Order: sequence, then C-alpha cells, then structure tokens
Amino acid sequence: MADPLAAGLALVLLAGLFQGSFMLPSKWMKGWAWENYWLLFATTAYLVCPWLFAVVTVPRLAEVYAGVPPETIARTLAFGLGWALGALAFGLAIDAIGMALGYAVIVGIAATAGTLVPLLVLGQGILGPARAAVTAAALALMLAGVAVCSLAGRWKEADTRQGRPGLYRRGLAVAIASGLLSACGNLGFAFGSPISERAEQLGAAEDLATNAIWVLLALPLFLLNAGYSLLLLRRNGTLARYRASGSPRRALLAVSMGLMWMLGMALYGAGARSLGRLGPSFGWAILMCSMVLVSSALGLLTGEWRDAPAPAHRRLRAGLALLVAAICLLGLANHLSAAG
Repeated sequence: MADPLAAGLALVLLAGLFQGSFMLPSKWMKGWAWENYWLLFATTAYLVCPWLFAVVTVPRLAEVYAGVPPETIARTLAFGLGWALGALAFGLAIDAIGMALGYAVIVGIAATAGTLVPLLVLGQGILGPARAAVTAAALALMLAGVAVCSLAGRWKEADTRQGRPGLYRRGLAVAIASGLLSACGNLGFAFGSPISERAEQLGAAEDLATNAIWVLLALPLFLLNAGYSLLLLRRNGTLARYRASGSPRRALLAVSMGLMWMLGMALYGAGARSLGRLGPSFGWAILMCSMVLVSSALGLLTGEWRDAPAPAHRRLRAGLALLVAAICLLGLANHLSAAG
C-alpha cells in the first residue's frame, strides 16, 4: 500500500504546479484588458468548476449542507470573502509587477499566515518541541525568502518610474495585502472541515469530500471578482474588445486559466487530507512554496527579468533558495510527526 504521507505530498506538489502556472496564459492576452480575461477566468474557476466538481463527486450535496451547523457555513463563507479580496488583489499585483516577483511576495506571506493559524488552533497536543522548532525555522526562512525576493525586484521601480510612476511600490503594496487576505482560503478549508466530514458520512470519497468546501469558499470569489471586472468593462469601455479579432483564442486561454486554478485547488484538498490532522497547515506551506518556484521559473523563462541587472538575479536566486530550504524543513517537520 502506498504511503499516505508520500501520496499526499505528491498531490500537493502537483497542485503547486497548476497553481504556480495558471497565470501563464495571461501573457498571450494582448489586445484584451485585464478585466476582459479576468471575468472569464473568475467565471470558470470560481463558479462553473467548483459546482461541477462538487455535483459530480459529492453524493447528496444538498444533504451535506443541511446537516452542517449554520455557523460552519457562515464561517466558511466569511473566509471566502476574505479570500475573494485577496484573489482580486492577486490579479492586479501580478499585472503590475509580474509573475516571478508577485508570486514570491504574495505566496510567501500567504504561506506564513495560512500555516500559523491552523497550526496554532489545530496542532494543540501534537506539536512537540522538535517539530515546533523545525516549523519555526521553516517559517522564518519563508519570510526571509520573501524579503530577499522583494529586494531583488527593486530594479523594477527605477525601470518603471518614467512611464508609470510608482507602479512597483503600488504593485508591491497590493501584493502584500493579497498575501495576507489569500491566507483566508486555507483558513476556510481548515475550519470548514465539518463540511467534508459530513460529505464522507454521506458517501463521498475521502479524497473528493473537500470539493463540498470549495463551493462555499469560491462563491464570494466569483461574486466579487466578476462584479469588479464588469464594473471595469463598463467604466473603461473594454466590453467591445470581446468582439475583436482573436477573441475566441483569448477566451480559451482565459478558460484554461480557470481550469488550471480549480484543478490545483482540488488536488490540494485531496493532498492535505492525506497528510493528516495538520495537513491544512503543512500542506498549505508546501503548496505555497512550490507555487513560488514554478511561477518564478516561468517568469524567468518568459523574459520578465531579461533586463534585470546581475545583482537582482542573484538576489532572486537567493530568495528562491531560502524558499526551497523552507520546503525541506517542513518535510522534516512532517517526518518528525510521523516518527513520533
């Protein structure tokens, strides 16, 4: 029988691959404004896919929600609203400062916040001194990696000062806010666990029961992101761009972004469950770090840092190395738990 910890880790890393690359198709959206492709992405990722996944994989879905305390539903929706604000800021930040730097800052902050809270609440009694020390070191490395990556991106500030003054600083501020708010996604998953437990009781497979949580978390995501996109389409007069030449290809790219995002979330839910009681904490940290590595590699490969000076490249590599070390330490923390 396969080791459930190894299987869970593999699922989380695969989720990181999809989550770290889902913004890549936006690089081929020239001719469309941000709101053009973000509306289609939000509709696919936050509305169509969650309901489709839940209806197909969770039997008696209505009974699942009916059998869960109302406060659990309300709490999950509230975390979804916080995550919605973070997702909106995420799209704006990536558009402003790029994939490599944007992911590093947003994901590093989200990893720290989303790891600490479930750990402190759910880890009582099973977080020994050795594991606590290793986990603290890993979180410190995450924050250090974020700081170094942010310093690496300072060259962008001077590079954009002439054409778009203050773009880097504003983008970095939005990225920090996004990181803090995006942690609500994992908090909703962690504290919405009675929903997946109820789904299992009614016949859902353990690896798929979390799809019942994503529906509630993603609903505020759709409402806020789609609403803001529609506002921009009207205010900026960009609705007509849907009729421009090449729009069907761009629409397919936007839909593919949504599919990749939701597939990553579904894989993360299954993987975190396999990692055990602290899966929502350690699984989230591993997901976030792997997202940074994938997105940074893609940002470099697509030329985002082509004009960066050599010191900026060195700082970026150093920051990514710190994040890799954080992943390794979190793996050690899980090993200590399993050995204990």
